[in-house]
Amino acid sequence: MRLKIFSAILVFSTVCPVVPAIAENIQHTQKLLSSKQCPNCELSGAGLVLANLQGANLKGANLSGANLSRANLTGADLSGANLAGTSLFGANLTGANLTGANLAGTDLRSAYLTGANLTDVDLKNTFLLGVIGMPSSVGEAEDFYRLGIAEAKAGHYKDAVRYYNQAINLKSDLAAAYFARSMALADLGNLDAALADAEKSREIFISKGSKEGEELSQYLLEVIDLRLNPPEQKKPNQFVHAIGSLLPSLLRLAF
Repeated sequence: MRLKIFSAILVFSTVCPVVPAIAENIQHTQKLLSSKQCPNCELSGAGLVLANLQGANLKGANLSGANLSRANLTGADLSGANLAGTSLFGANLTGANLTGANLAGTDLRSAYLTGANLTDVDLKNTFLLGVIGMPSSVGEAEDFYRLGIAEAKAGHYKDAVRYYNQAINLKSDLAAAYFARSMALADLGNLDAALADAEKSREIFISKGSKEGEELSQYLLEVIDLRLNPPEQKKPNQFVHAIGSLLPSLLRLAF
């Protein structure tokens, strides 16, 4: 089952979610840290920054409002856990089981999700900027395209390219993803690859009868070619300004 993972403001905000302070159950916190076995525990508001919880059993636990920033949760069982408003900033969730977990308002920025199980998880109100290893199974091509745009707007061009790659893998004729990846590659200085993507986007837009897409792709091709073959007395930052002028078109091109 594919899930929508985009919410125009909440998903890409760089501001941490604000949650009220909640008293944690100290005994449950101590049990977790000593045994890593704490299913259905009351851990709301717990301070677990940098905690080593590799392989921990937190099935059904209430971790709402807890701070697990940069915690090691590799292979942990968080299925059915309440992670609403929880900070998992930079946490390692590689191979973790998050099936059915509540991730409303969860801060997953810069978290590692490679191999994580996100079945029956709703990510539409989750903070995802900078996530590493987002499984392709949790979204559609357009979702990853949007995530790429958010990363590009934040200046994270390598992360943007990674999301555009996922979008293209899921939908090989998504012209806007080639167009956007071309822009990101150009910003990274990979002009030959950027030129190829701009040409690919132009071809697909033509095949789909999108005049606007065709014209924008042609403009992008010309801008990249100027960078590859700069004329004499070229104005400083001309290339950067030209690429930047295309940003407002990105969402409109795909939708």
